[in-house]
Parts: sequence; structure tokens; C-alpha cells
Amino acid sequence: MKTIKKAVEASINVKKSNFIARIYPAKNKQEAKEIINEISTKYADATHNCTAHIVSDSRGYDDDGEPSGTAGKPMINVLEKNDLSNIVAIVTRYFGGVKLGAGGLVRAYSHAVLTALEEAEIVNMEAFNIYEALFDYQDIKDIEAAFRKYNINIIKKDYAQQVSYIIASNNKDIINTISEKYQNNLVIKNQGIEYLEVD
Repeated sequence: MKTIKKAVEASINVKKSNFIARIYPAKNKQEAKEIINEISTKYADATHNCTAHIVSDSRGYDDDGEPSGTAGKPMINVLEKNDLSNIVAIVTRYFGGVKLGAGGLVRAYSHAVLTALEEAEIVNMEAFNIYEALFDYQDIKDIEAAFRKYNINIIKKDYAQQVSYIIASNNKDIINTISEKYQNNLVIKNQGIEYLEVD
């Protein structure tokens, strides 16, 4: 799955109308909704804040008052053609007094999103099972050696009363093997699924 590494912004001017495209990475519908609400509120003075999103549990678009099919749909088409997911695009338009017509609007909104994507760093993401591994300080060396041996990604390390590592793996058999091998010294808890950047 491809997405963008961080938020980007770009603007174009078409016949005195200003189109500002902002594109954000987002994991799910809730995150996409929060981004859209924040931008729509912040730029409530704009003529339109048109949106398109493709996330894990939802996809959709909104013309926000532009003629049907002239804003959100061309925006989502650009995202789909670039094979992007977990992404939200918002194009803020300040009307410049000259009507663009349906074809002109489609071209303007598409071009605004494409212009922003040119600024973006595209990354490949993959879904991983995330676990918390809990163990004692004296076992750090052995546990880390096991994680290296089995190519387990260590995402985060915390050192409190016990050592806590957040790890990622898509191989449940390997997780079970490590759990059994160190069953007296190691507790592994499933934390769900997360998308992580891969080469």
C-alpha cells in the first residue's frame, strides 16, 4: 500500500480563483473526519472546501457546494490513479469572480491535487501485527538476540519496573516459538494491527 509520509500543501491560480490543495496521511475514517473538520473550520471563509479520502474503513468525496461531480470526484480519481491509500485530500477554493464551467472545475481540482502530490514523499506501507513484549532486565541480551535472529522489528523500547518492547511481525508461528522458548521470562501481548513503512 502506498501513502504519503507527511502532510503537503500546494496552490494554483486559475482565472483569478485560488485553489489550495492540502494532502494528509490518515489511517481511518475517524482520523480523516477530524482532519476535514479542522481544515473546513480553519478556512471557513473560503468559497469551498472540497474533499476526497481513501482510508482503511472508508472512501468518499464531497463537492462542498461545487456542481456535482466537478470537485470531489476528480480529486479521488487522482488519488486512485496514483494508487494511494490512507490519505485525505482537501482543496480550498477562493472564488476569483470568473466562472470556470464544469470542465474547468474538473481540471482545476485535479491539477491542484496533482501539484500537491508532486511535493509529497510517497512511501510503501504494510500491515503488521503489533505486540508488547514484557521481560526482566537480566533477559535483555537473550530476548534481543532472539528478536534479531527471527527478524522481529522493535518499534519502541520502554524501561520501567520491567522492560517493555513494542514489536512488529506478521509471522505468528515465530512469535509463538519465541513465547514458548522464553515462556518463564517473557510475556507477549497482541496489540492489534498497524501500518508501518517498508522499503
